[in-house]
Amino acid sequence: MIADPLFTDAVAYFQQLQDRIVAALEQLDGGTFRRDDWTREEPAADGPALGGYGRTRVLDGGRLLERAGVNFSHVHGRFTPQFAATMPGEGLEFMAAGISLVLHPRNPFAPTVHMNYRRLARESGGWFGGGADLTPSYFNRADAQHFHDTYRQACAPFADVVDWQALKAECDRYFFIPHRQEARGIGGIFFDHKHDNPARMFEFVQSAGDAFLPSWLPIAQAHIADPYTDAHRQWQLLRRGRYVEFNLVVDRGTIFGLKTGGRIESILMSLPAEARWAYDVRPEAGSAEAAMQQVLRDGFTPLVPAV
Repeated sequence: MIADPLFTDAVAYFQQLQDRIVAALEQLDGGTFRRDDWTREEPAADGPALGGYGRTRVLDGGRLLERAGVNFSHVHGRFTPQFAATMPGEGLEFMAAGISLVLHPRNPFAPTVHMNYRRLARESGGWFGGGADLTPSYFNRADAQHFHDTYRQACAPFADVVDWQALKAECDRYFFIPHRQEARGIGGIFFDHKHDNPARMFEFVQSAGDAFLPSWLPIAQAHIADPYTDAHRQWQLLRRGRYVEFNLVVDRGTIFGLKTGGRIESILMSLPAEARWAYDVRPEAGSAEAAMQQVLRDGFTPLVPAV
């Protein structure tokens, strides 16, 4: 039996955060998210038993959001012994709850964004994980600075449990495509397996979750009407191809869902509606595309005010 006193409160917070974000995105886009509530209480095919419920919210073909998913899930089951050995803690039984979103805007100058926060518990204890990161097709320094500033400020009151610089560095390490030797985007924050001082960590998770709309919404609003050409669109589709490669080859969240027999439609809602691959693409020197590629290879360092 798993006993986790924070789990119920985490579930409630993730659900209300999902509702707030969906409402704000519907107001921004003018479209309506499809609401798909699901339950599952049966063995997964050829895998461990899995049960639980979730609330999948998906918008396809919106005015601003070409593909958007904002998901909540609360699942429980048993790890396989092999997969359990890759996770912190002891025991095969687990329960997990979290919110996960990916927004793929239509306009190439509006950046893709990802956010995920979760609580996972095993018989030996539980932990928090998650983060948020920005993936532009075209680099805009002001947008990048704003995104990082928002999360730096969300971390600041919780210096006793997290360090913004460390979370940013971990984000840069995690969201990296090794076979391309480039970052997926321009970073943000990322953390996992945070089990010390759980009540304080939960307060931080709420601060970080509440920072999502202020971090991304002003950027989206600034670029909703930017003019663009087919060449801009083709570059955006190529960058989305890199996004797909990361999610299917590297991302631990995708792998966790697949290894535990998760709901495939909810797991793969993170993929864009359209993407493109081309052979040996080399942006023209001095172009905006070349500048974006250079940032992805060198990394982005935001300015930090002197204390």
